[in-house]
Amino acid sequence: MIKLDQFLKFSGITSTGGQAKLMIVDGEVKVNGIVETRRGRKLVDDDQVTVAGKTLNVGEILSESR
Repeated sequence: MIKLDQFLKFSGITSTGGQAKLMIVDGEVKVNGIVETRRGRKLVDDDQVTVAGKTLNVGEILSESR
């Protein structure tokens, strides 16, 4: 598992945790098609995160680093 704000930073969507927090709070991030405003939302491999029209599969991103 990984928290949403950490995932945005890890995947390169943002360069800092502060940027990730602002994107999440501003409603710019969707998890599984639903706007998510909790930066501590825990993601699992099957989740999909959408930001700026780009969808990332959590499992694929995390497996690339293993």
